[in-house]
Amino acid sequence: MHGKVLVVDPIATHRIVLRVKLAASQYEVLQATSIADAMQQMGKAHPDLILCSTSLPDGTPTRFLARLRKAGLLGKVPVIALGTATGSDERVRLLTAGYDDVLSRPVDNALLLARARSLLRSYASASEWQLREGTSRALGFAEHSAAFGPAPRVRVVTTRPAQAQDWCTQMTPLLQGRVSLCLPVEAVNDDADGGTPDAFVLVTRPGGDHETLGLLASLRSHAATRHSVIMIAQTEEPAPLAAQMLDMGANDLAPFGATLDEIAIRLRALLSRKLMTDALRATVRNGIEASVIDPLTGLNNRRYAMPHVKRIAERAQRTGKPFALMIADLDHFKQVNDRYGHAAGDAVLIDVAKRLRSNLRAVDLVARIGGEEFLMVLPGVDLENAQKAATRLCRKVGDVPVTIPGRDDPITATISIGLIVYDGVRRGDLAAGAPLTAETLLDRADRALYDAKAEGRNRVTLSQSAA
Repeated sequence: MHGKVLVVDPIATHRIVLRVKLAASQYEVLQATSIADAMQQMGKAHPDLILCSTSLPDGTPTRFLARLRKAGLLGKVPVIALGTATGSDERVRLLTAGYDDVLSRPVDNALLLARARSLLRSYASASEWQLREGTSRALGFAEHSAAFGPAPRVRVVTTRPAQAQDWCTQMTPLLQGRVSLCLPVEAVNDDADGGTPDAFVLVTRPGGDHETLGLLASLRSHAATRHSVIMIAQTEEPAPLAAQMLDMGANDLAPFGATLDEIAIRLRALLSRKLMTDALRATVRNGIEASVIDPLTGLNNRRYAMPHVKRIAERAQRTGKPFALMIADLDHFKQVNDRYGHAAGDAVLIDVAKRLRSNLRAVDLVARIGGEEFLMVLPGVDLENAQKAATRLCRKVGDVPVTIPGRDDPITATISIGLIVYDGVRRGDLAAGAPLTAETLLDRADRALYDAKAEGRNRVTLSQSAA
């Protein structure tokens, strides 16, 4: 399943239609008929996304947000409002109250699912950075960041800049930042002062959706702009490729007919989230780098890895979401040092570390925890995908020999991997309800690693506690 979605709607037909749409896309669907029912449902299961009708029998949509705020869930779970009379003024009211988006019925299936995926990605990314920041705080290497930043830079990209000049002039005071205009071919250029825009507003033109998709792909792949937020301002209704734009990395869609106030509030929400994510990223990068980075490979070291594993395990037990833990060890590494020298051995370690890091996701942890031993932690990965990832890592290391500077003969290196997967159900010899400690996990992964060595090396062995 891709996640749990709570549908709050008093009308059974609406709930059934949404349940069918979401279940077909592999979401687990929870249903509630009122605010009280929704709060009771959330007491039993923590949803990843909430779809809420704007017409509720026991209160207004804003009262529902107030209940979420009181429960400590507002801002931690994305909430989309669904209504039949949702003009721009109504959307502004609900967005101001705290909803992440407001969609009008009948809702286009593709757009609804794309919006859900976009919000889930955004919240998951923020959650991962908060988790890493929490780990660095536990180590005592980070201070709280300031809750403010410089005036945001917003770049409006349009094929008709002259017609958009008044629009930008009016938008500037609403955002309290700098709003500039440019043509699509100029979008990825730096500002005159060398800065990168915090946000892009891509103004579509009738029949020009494919051009917008190409520009969106360029912005998301460019190193300088990949962390910028991107809003699509639609100039026609319906927009045929709007769902695809969200799936390709757009953070939000300003519907056709949206007022300046609506676009401004959407941009402010995106910029606020970006400011928080940037601060968390900087805290992690700057606060712990010197103390918890292995100087040879550039990976995190054991001092960082152990608290991080602990926090991953605690969150997994609390939410039921899976994760995988691997310990990899270079095979016959002593022979490399004895035969080629320690400088060559260091070169092999550096190269293997690069291969491990480049073949895992950005949110995955890769750490050097011993001389030739590496730890990988993959949040949200189930057993099947963990085994595929581990097998891929063995292949990436073993298939191509390591080239050593100054030597004509490359060195073939292989790794053995011990794997353990926690999915909230498979507990094996882990007693039900017992704390899932970092030490316990590493011990079981170590046992699996020893089995991989005994079975011939250059292979993956699954811990029996996860079987």
